Amino acid sequence: MESTPAYKRSNYYISQEFQLKFIVRFCFLVVLGALATIALLYTFCEHSTTVSIIQARVRVMTTTDFLLPFLAQTVIIVTALVGVATVVVTLYMSHRIAGPLFRFKETLKELVAGNFTNQVKLRKGDELLAFSDEFNEMITVIREKVRLAEQRLSAAQKDIHSINDAGLDENKRRQFADLKQKVVDLEKTLKFFRT
Repeated sequence: MESTPAYKRSNYYISQEFQLKFIVRFCFLVVLGALATIALLYTFCEHSTTVSIIQARVRVMTTTDFLLPFLAQTVIIVTALVGVATVVVTLYMSHRIAGPLFRFKETLKELVAGNFTNQVKLRKGDELLAFSDEFNEMITVIREKVRLAEQRLSAAQKDIHSINDAGLDENKRRQFADLKQKVVDLEKTLKFFRT
């Protein structure tokens, strides 16, 4: 039995501005396609004649005049149905993009705050999975570099504490005090990071 991950998204409207633009652009393409269909059929049928029987009367008219009402009704219905399908599909697809972007944004906020314990967790099927692997690898490398720096700082602190500065001349004592201060500053800097 498969367990649901803690980062499952149930809200499909994550980044409203991005997703709305995405949906509107695709719907615009659907409407444009419908209008192009009407224009092409109208153009192709413009110079032909159709004979039809309407309510037991024989009528001769141009094919465009005969087809236009049926064509307009059909295109309006098809455009409405395809438009609804387009909204649903683009909302779903944009969710697969906006969701990962949201996760990256949240993880970046954590990184800026010094928290290198988190990684980007995406769902199977989300876009940007390959990018998240590389991003997580970068976080891991930085985390390891910070840990290595902490270990080296600890070793340097032990060395500094083992040195007896009583036998040093004034100039060397000042340099040693500066070195101690730099180590303290480095320790404060490294405490910013959570690994």
